[in-house]
Amino acid sequence: MKAKPKPHSYFYRNGLTIIFGSIFLITLIAQAFTGWKEHNQELTEEHGNSIAFSTYLASGHFISATFENFQSEFLQMALYVVLTVGLRQKGSAESKKLDEEEEVDREPKPSPDAPWPVRKGGWILKLYSQSLSICFFVLFFVSWALHLYGSWQDHNVNQLLKHLPHESILTFLSEPTFWFETFQNWQSEFLSVASIVWLTIYLRQKGSPESKPVDAPHMETGK
Repeated sequence: MKAKPKPHSYFYRNGLTIIFGSIFLITLIAQAFTGWKEHNQELTEEHGNSIAFSTYLASGHFISATFENFQSEFLQMALYVVLTVGLRQKGSAESKKLDEEEEVDREPKPSPDAPWPVRKGGWILKLYSQSLSICFFVLFFVSWALHLYGSWQDHNVNQLLKHLPHESILTFLSEPTFWFETFQNWQSEFLSVASIVWLTIYLRQKGSPESKPVDAPHMETGK
């Protein structure tokens, strides 16, 4: 008689989310604290007044710095999810196989254990079938808008310190500052994706689902 699998702890079942979520919170707090110190230093150097930490958390400086990074990450993930549907990279662990149909390509079938949208069918199923990319694109556009808002607010604080006129958001959008902040983040994200796609052709990490088996041929595509 087959032995029942032993129950796993909550941490074992959710370890990736817990660890990465914890690292995210720690680094976000560290970013906020160091950003507050840096911003107050900049204000003091320009003969402005220092601000409290709680005020800083609602400032353009913090909002811009935070969502500048968020939007590039969400764009990277959205494009990665969409482009890996149809594009291939021979030998990469991150690519679907060149010719074979894969489990992710099969049509969804209703079953008692299937998610509710699959059992419901119709337009709800169609929407659910694209829900991962939709979610990432929504998060990207929200983050992009908040980055723009924060960067604009921070820009006008600097304008005030330099005794220059307040600028509208449309004027700010036509200037290079916001786009420089945007593109410097986008290019680094696209480089990181290209790196994992290409490096998994030749390099291995035993035990990682992001790697092919250690003894797999270089030109074997997929995991």
